[in-house]
Amino acid sequence: MYRLKGKIALVTGAARGIGEAIAHAFLNEGAIVYLSDINDELGFNTAKKLGGSAQYVRLDVRSEQDWRSVMDLIVSTHGAIDVVVNNAGITGFEGGDLVHDPENASLEAWRAVHETNLDGVFLGCKYAIKAMRPRGVGSIINISSRSGLVGIPGAAAYASSKAAIRNHTKTVALYCAEQGLRIRCNSIHPAAILTPMWEPMLGNGPDREARMAELVSDTPLRRFGMPEEVAALAVLLASDEATYITGSELSIDGGLLAGSAASLRAEDA
Repeated sequence: MYRLKGKIALVTGAARGIGEAIAHAFLNEGAIVYLSDINDELGFNTAKKLGGSAQYVRLDVRSEQDWRSVMDLIVSTHGAIDVVVNNAGITGFEGGDLVHDPENASLEAWRAVHETNLDGVFLGCKYAIKAMRPRGVGSIINISSRSGLVGIPGAAAYASSKAAIRNHTKTVALYCAEQGLRIRCNSIHPAAILTPMWEPMLGNGPDREARMAELVSDTPLRRFGMPEEVAALAVLLASDEATYITGSELSIDGGLLAGSAASLRAEDA
């Protein structure tokens, strides 16, 4: 039984990583999926690789005109949209700028991260609501982060933007309920998920496994999470099994936020 059979979905930042995994999982559950990104070559190749009803559309989440165009395309083609996953995001480190602490980060770098991560989610929610309103039902899924729940000294803009996504999700959920709409909005907060972002730190040498173990040493499960595990949670939120879940924040972090997994020693008691 396909859990998303016939649903029309848009996933932003879907050319690779968590976005690609979510698109793949949605397709496997019977959805028609539009993958969007600004890396056109990779996006087209990913859609081709996934096959089925996967289609690639260019969408710069910072552009309101792009959002209008893509939503108009989807609605005019299918009559509606059922699921929007606002996944596209950046850390700010992509261009080699390693200074993102609250004292030394530049205003330009701060704004660039918020423009993609927060403005992109704001526009995604705005145009999702407009497209879903005629039928009055749908699911909006915003990908936040563990960094939206705790402070990150060396990534001030990233942490700030992800925290804002968490709160805006709740605002959207309450607004839709207030409007009498069955449009749900929830946020997912991944941490230590093995995506291409980690590759520069892991490398491909003989010490790769040791580096992986070191990087996840503070995670109770002592391993990276996989994009497919985040995608499974997105499938739940997109499905009709979750019609009473809205305004929620769901962490998928291997127990990282639960606390230390170290056993209690007698001398500590």
